Amino acid sequence: MPRAPVSTPVLLPDAFTPAARRALVRADPILGTLFKTIGPFRFERSPLHSPFEALAHSIVYQQLHGRAAATIFGRVCERVGQGKGFTPQKLLALPDATLREAGLSANKLLAIQDLARKTVDGTVPPLARVRRMSDADLIEHLTQVRGIGQWTVEMLLIFRLGRPDILPVDDFGVRKGFMMLHGLKEQPKPKALLAYGERWRPYRSVVSWYLWRAADKPVGTFAPPEGS
Repeated sequence: MPRAPVSTPVLLPDAFTPAARRALVRADPILGTLFKTIGPFRFERSPLHSPFEALAHSIVYQQLHGRAAATIFGRVCERVGQGKGFTPQKLLALPDATLREAGLSANKLLAIQDLARKTVDGTVPPLARVRRMSDADLIEHLTQVRGIGQWTVEMLLIFRLGRPDILPVDDFGVRKGFMMLHGLKEQPKPKALLAYGERWRPYRSVVSWYLWRAADKPVGTFAPPEGS
């Protein structure tokens, strides 16, 4: 009996075709204004070589400005290893003081050590399995790690794995962009945005990207013309 073909997830930016754009505008006509104002979809996906490295990177960057976080993560890599040498086993072998000297706070040290242990025990799946797992399964698995919440996993899903149907409703920029687009006085509640965003399936990551761009626009950019 022939084996069933293995399904391969559709990845961004391949998901953003003219047909996808037309489908989104049919489902939600105001997106036409958003697309026209922001312009071409210029999504850039960062390579994912190791779930451990990517999540460690996310932990270090939490609540820090980019330059400071990059400096600290660079120091951590100097102590643990570069590239493929950045492994959970090497991190766990280091004394706490060595990692604290790199600039990690006490909470981030505990989080990155928990990430390393959960990578070793398989809670954080290896890369080959990560690529095959559903969005929901990845969120369920990875949020078991200390310091990794749903938003962090959603960023991994969009910007590292290129998953096309992610709507991070807790993200300030996404909610602000929606507020700007619709001319609202305040940002939508996450639950309300999640319900509204159902019409954007299966391209919610595409809309999220545009809403992030919309959040940076001046107030009134998306205001309807007078008399409309």
